[in-house]
Amino acid sequence: MATYNSIGATYARTRRPDARIAARIHEALGDAASVINVGAGTGSYEPPHTVLAVDPSAVMIAQRPAGSAPALEASAEAIPLADDSADAVMALLTVHHWSDLEAGIAELRRIARQRIVLFTFDPDICRRFWLLDEYLPEAAAFDDTRAVAVDRLVTLLGGARLETVPVPHDCTDGFLAAFWRRPEAYLDAQVRAGISLFAQADDDLVRPGLARLSDDLSSGRWHHRHADLLDREALDVGYRLLVADL
Repeated sequence: MATYNSIGATYARTRRPDARIAARIHEALGDAASVINVGAGTGSYEPPHTVLAVDPSAVMIAQRPAGSAPALEASAEAIPLADDSADAVMALLTVHHWSDLEAGIAELRRIARQRIVLFTFDPDICRRFWLLDEYLPEAAAFDDTRAVAVDRLVTLLGGARLETVPVPHDCTDGFLAAFWRRPEAYLDAQVRAGISLFAQADDDLVRPGLARLSDDLSSGRWHHRHADLLDREALDVGYRLLVADL
């Protein structure tokens, strides 16, 4: 996980949990009395009854706030815990970074007693997001190599309930599509540093598209083209909750 040891340094500033998304995640966890967060990063969205966080990046773990659950430096594919270690396991915006998806999901199923909650994205829908479709198609094609189809996740989980999570226009968690109504944010290098697509794609793949976006914002073309977004409070850009009962 050398990647997140290098790109995770800004997460505590740019990837602050959004209360509305937190409410959806906590609702999905149901009445679980104990929760393990796998691919936990800085600890966003962990409920108070989180008993352990698992993440392979020491840089991410170091940014966890004081008083948060203890963290174990380990990968999702090999979690050094006993079977049935917690009522529920959650894994948020992480499965597309795993080197062995099947092994990782099998580990979640092994350590969870009752429920698994994944927060992920549907690549087919995300690919149509204006930033990727109009400005960064080459970078999006690179990102597609990591994306995980929702149907595949459902199959590996042995079945799951699928819930749409619209993204608020003022979302505080700066993941890829969080700024769908604030396009100027994508021109901020610190914002981009907290988004894995920008951090992992070659600069040559993103620089021309960002230049076009800058020009379109300056000229008003972006606002004219996307006038339908300007009064929207929330947008479905492909983010999904998968809830699997074991």
